[in-house]
Amino acid sequence: MWTDTHCHLDAPEFAPDRAAVVRRAQAAGVTQLVLPAVAAAHFEELRALAHATGSAYALGLHPLWLGGATEADLEQLAHCLQAWRDDPHLVAVGEIGLDHFVPGLDRARQQHFYRAQLKLARRFGLPVLLHVRRSADHLLQGLRQIEVPGGIAHAFNGSEVQAAQFVERGFRLGFGGTLTFERSLQIRALAQGLPETALVLETDAPDIPPHWLYRTAEQRAADQPQGRNEPAELPRIGAVLAALRGWSPAETAARTSANALAALPRLAALPVAPWPDCQEAVA
Repeated sequence: MWTDTHCHLDAPEFAPDRAAVVRRAQAAGVTQLVLPAVAAAHFEELRALAHATGSAYALGLHPLWLGGATEADLEQLAHCLQAWRDDPHLVAVGEIGLDHFVPGLDRARQQHFYRAQLKLARRFGLPVLLHVRRSADHLLQGLRQIEVPGGIAHAFNGSEVQAAQFVERGFRLGFGGTLTFERSLQIRALAQGLPETALVLETDAPDIPPHWLYRTAEQRAADQPQGRNEPAELPRIGAVLAALRGWSPAETAARTSANALAALPRLAALPVAPWPDCQEAVA
């Protein structure tokens, strides 16, 4: 049984067939999804979707969605974390973090919202789902100053030293579609060499497609659409990790799911299968 620790099931790309996406995931053996929020305006909808599908969810303000965010969004986040604190589906604060890859973003603004959300995670005793893009050192600086109950560094692509520092602070590291590319030498080396307790799997669906869904240069030139990533791809991504570690697929599913539970303890309160019939709820 596989756990997808990062899946944007509420994304508009899934609007045409969201229920079918969930069914395909379950048929593939993906028995738990974690759905991170990106903006305060989506909190209610995301929570309803998590309940409809038997999934877990996290609440937070994504660094790429901060353009129109205000202090009122932080207040709404605090209000929802308080109001829903006994909801077993709520497992983390996220997706939060820093993005130093996309040009033109206000880094000071990102820092303000990142630190404010770390304080909320600490206040409510929740782990965090971290967005890490060329920002690992700055994220770690915040974690040293504002301690939280661990979490997951999503789509990790930092150095071995940075990875060790996250692990020392109780974090697991998320590996997904990028792992499937043979040229991803550093990420593969990390996935192969890190302690087995540090590894969790994710899709970031509909984003970060594995190599078999990625457009080639020729396909991009011909304006062919890129294949949409979805949680049903997780076992195939996991097979790459299994090959790197010398594990069987079953061992890989069990170990990474156990790590997900260690990172997000409230997952233990949720059933892993079968999920509810969500045809009407998510159509």
